Amino acid sequence: MRDTELADVMALERELQTASVRADPSRLVELLAPDFEEIGASGRQWDITSILEMLAGEDEDMSDIEVHGLTGRVIADGVIILRWQSVRDECRVNRTSLWQRRPEGWRLVHHQGTPVGWA
Repeated sequence: MRDTELADVMALERELQTASVRADPSRLVELLAPDFEEIGASGRQWDITSILEMLAGEDEDMSDIEVHGLTGRVIADGVIILRWQSVRDECRVNRTSLWQRRPEGWRLVHHQGTPVGWA
């Protein structure tokens, strides 16, 4: 069961990095927890309201975010941590996402990005 859950959450993380999902507020609300928080690669802190506003302003022609080296592990029943590196527009960022299984399904509750340089 845990392997299936890990695979499911990894698929959700990959989906979240697509331009089509990032441009779809209703899908984002399904993936992000109401108490979602992020410390972005810029150092800025985001909550669900501010991240939805920011994503609404993204250029519709933006490319998908490339996901490299996606790994994860179950850290408690219903809690999965993922680690990966993103590449977009030659910028590389180490990322960590914390997903929690809630009654409505898996939700991203915390995300952090740390820049590592240029591709």
